[in-house]
Amino acid sequence: MTDFPNEGGSQWTSDAFKSRLARRHRKEAGLKALGLGALLLAFLMLGILLWTLISGGAQAFRQTHVTLDVPISTELVDTADPSAGNYRRVIAEAMQATFPDAPEDRMRALSGIVSNAAQFVLRDRVVADPELIGQTVQIRVPASDTYDQLNKGNVDEASDESTRRLNDEDIRAFRQLEADGRISLPFNWALFTNADSRFPELAGLKGAIIGSFYALLVCFLISFPLGIGAAIYLEEFAPRNRISDIIEVNINNLAAVPSVVFGLLGLAVFLNWFGMQRSAPFVGGLVLALMTLPTIIIATRAALKAVPPSIREAALGIGASKQQVVFGHVLPLAMPGILTGTIIGLAQALGETAPLLLIGMNAFVTAAPSTPFDAATALPTQIFIWADSPERGFVARTSAAILVLLGFLVLMNAIAIFLRNRFERRW
Repeated sequence: MTDFPNEGGSQWTSDAFKSRLARRHRKEAGLKALGLGALLLAFLMLGILLWTLISGGAQAFRQTHVTLDVPISTELVDTADPSAGNYRRVIAEAMQATFPDAPEDRMRALSGIVSNAAQFVLRDRVVADPELIGQTVQIRVPASDTYDQLNKGNVDEASDESTRRLNDEDIRAFRQLEADGRISLPFNWALFTNADSRFPELAGLKGAIIGSFYALLVCFLISFPLGIGAAIYLEEFAPRNRISDIIEVNINNLAAVPSVVFGLLGLAVFLNWFGMQRSAPFVGGLVLALMTLPTIIIATRAALKAVPPSIREAALGIGASKQQVVFGHVLPLAMPGILTGTIIGLAQALGETAPLLLIGMNAFVTAAPSTPFDAATALPTQIFIWADSPERGFVARTSAAILVLLGFLVLMNAIAIFLRNRFERRW
């Protein structure tokens, strides 16, 4: 039997060595199993999250519509001024014509099948074509949220009538419209073309998307040049002394500061001190720029460090100045890494909620902003607003808004990965 001496001079038999080796292999296998289990658990949690969002938000991407034959009476709509017509009454008469046998006291409830936006849809169509006055036109308008939930199967018709918002007569009226082919469930384009609304069937993300775009645009225009300039100075030109060390430590610390602190800073400086407008994407962009600056500086310095010193030495050797070396050779080679870090920083800023809440970008705004100085919301704050709304329709719209935000984040990270793979150089 072969012996295996160790450093202390004692002898290990082959059986003892094999036992020790087997025990070590078991520990390694256990560690691998724990790592694989952690990975599977993470994927499971991610799958549950995505399934919850998709199953909850899928209904918001479709909206119930009702098709009505609307007689536009000249008594209710004046040909001289079509925009001033009594379109609410026109819609009510259309519902009465649709249910001619319904008693008078039921007409108010029947008019509630269609959304409050029906009168405005009809008004816009008549204003665009005044010749429709005196005729009967067919329009398709959104159903109110309660009937939309009924059409999507979210109302238990078998439950006690007192526990439902819709009684049996309301449900029978809706089923009659459905049997007549007047109910449809198309894709909900209003989710992207409408701004916010008190009515779930009318609420959309247009204002929040444009507000986020303006805020990110301001953030990029401020943080990108300042971040690159600060990183170039610290990495290439700043002397190595105590002051530069303090600056570097503080930049690293700022990258780890909670985002709510930047919101408090924006509230104190931009709103209270400078008196800027609350809820404006411009102010939101300033706050996000302060939050993104440390990330861009750190990413830029890492990209500059990744450029081999031989590039600098070769350029200096042929007579280039320090500025020519940095801006003509080092910076172009580091630009792919800089762009990747910048896009990732902007993606992080896109998902921030706390700093935008503190500067008032959670106001109820029913129109999309036309400039960065108009009041607006952003995607994260719009999600916050809808999540706090009691109506059933906003539950699905909250999940849908989260999916839209995740889509933008995935797109921005995909662009960062593409730029890195497309332009990155391996030294």
